[in-house]
Amino acid sequence: MQARNDFSRFSSFFWDLDGTLTCSAEGIINSVRYALESFGIKEPENEKLKRFIGPPLSESFSVFYGLKGEDCKKAIEKYREFYTDRGIFQNGVYEGVAETLEALKKKGKKLYVATSKPEIFMFRILEHFGLSQYFDFAGGADTVGLRNEKDKVIQYVIEHEGLQEEQKNDRILMVGDRKHDILGARKHGIKCCGVLWGYGWREEFEEFKADFIISRPEELLD
Repeated sequence: MQARNDFSRFSSFFWDLDGTLTCSAEGIINSVRYALESFGIKEPENEKLKRFIGPPLSESFSVFYGLKGEDCKKAIEKYREFYTDRGIFQNGVYEGVAETLEALKKKGKKLYVATSKPEIFMFRILEHFGLSQYFDFAGGADTVGLRNEKDKVIQYVIEHEGLQEEQKNDRILMVGDRKHDILGARKHGIKCCGVLWGYGWREEFEEFKADFIISRPEELLD
């Protein structure tokens, strides 16, 4: 792990959404539970459903509940049915996030969103909570499954914004709360900062070798 005061060298900050910018557990859990109930699956434990926060839905429904093929597609449809109407705004911005984004902008940093959440939901959330104003560009998953993994979203943002030179010179930092952020960043040779206010934990970040670990958004200003 590198020294925290290294953050000043990064010119571009890629932010995850769920568990990093916003506390989205309630809406996601309720949407997953609704989808599972359509298959007659009752899951009373919220902690088990929290595993859906971060990874692509197709991966989670398949790995955790054995829903594959058409069943997996149906589960995702049911999830989005609930999420679109109710779950999307069962959500909130983490304390200190907006202030940190504003301070980074004042320092001349470029800010981007890189999330596995579908863009149709991502844009609504960013607008609803007043976060759009801080970002130069926001990239998320598509709805056809061609860009739903974190490394593909990161690649999309880099290419869309022409950040290859920043990538080459180690000037991009991925900020996220799960191993998928670390693995996605590493695939493109960029550093990743694990955040402890989301849905990941220190042991996960250490196991997957996050470059930095922080407890509060303001630490990015060091």
